[in-house]
Amino acid sequence: MMFTSGNSSSHPVSFILLGIPGLENSQFWIAFPFCVMYVVAIIGNITVLHIIRTDHTLHEPMYLFLAMLAITDLVLSSSTQPKMLAIFWFHAQEIEYHACLIQVFFIHAFSSVESGVLMAMALDRYVAICFPLRHSSILTPSAVGKLGALVMVRGLLWVSPFCFMISRMPFCSSQVIPQSYCEHMAVLKLVCADTRVNRAYGLFVAFSVVGFDMTVISISYVMILRTVQGLPSSEARLKAFGTCASHVCVILAFYIPALFTFLTHRFRHHVPRAVHIMLANLYLLVPPMLNPIIYGVRTKQIRERVIQGYCGKDP
Repeated sequence: MMFTSGNSSSHPVSFILLGIPGLENSQFWIAFPFCVMYVVAIIGNITVLHIIRTDHTLHEPMYLFLAMLAITDLVLSSSTQPKMLAIFWFHAQEIEYHACLIQVFFIHAFSSVESGVLMAMALDRYVAICFPLRHSSILTPSAVGKLGALVMVRGLLWVSPFCFMISRMPFCSSQVIPQSYCEHMAVLKLVCADTRVNRAYGLFVAFSVVGFDMTVISISYVMILRTVQGLPSSEARLKAFGTCASHVCVILAFYIPALFTFLTHRFRHHVPRAVHIMLANLYLLVPPMLNPIIYGVRTKQIRERVIQGYCGKDP
């Protein structure tokens, strides 16, 4: 393996991604459902973006945040799936060093952005249900744009040091990454130096981002539940719960596999490697695939426009 030397570090020209260790003989067939899910994610999120962009009645906070979520899902899924499919189908296991660091950056930055968008959507539901008469004055298009920009900047600033610190460190002779994409902890294990600062910073980012976002989401829904319980009729309560159901499903689809993947990377003991790698692959693909489906099915305005677009008739 060739190395490139710098002033303070040496790095390999490329890494080797193994895919799913232990399932090498099955990877060709495993790629087909992954490809189908990726195509569904691309088509679904582009459809949601097109509907929101072309229908001016949907230029409201809830749908603007949904558009941000769709863009994030497109970036997150596309940062890993094309290379993963190339590994499974064509054995294209080599990935250039800088391409690997770029993949690390996109995966972690846009995972942070997705978490932030989900938090913003929870705040939108809180304001819409608890302060319905002030919703449009609080969450103006300008406020929505600023909140989205803040979430994006947070993701970029928090994750950038990952790549910078790794780029300044020397690597060992083994350049094999036993999974399907470049992830911070997997790349860090190839470094021939003390990585305690990197690991500590990774834990800080994970717990500060997810901890803050989940705290805001939890408080928002506690306040929503208190408000909904005080509504006079069961019909009004069901309607209020219905507006939150899609968001709750999306939150669970994102955070449960994300937390499992994060914890098994650092504290893996009895989880088989193939199971861990498979779930890590699904974590970056299943939420982007499910989000447009969940909102397409449960949101009347989007569902109607999808039916109009694909069937050519009124719903």
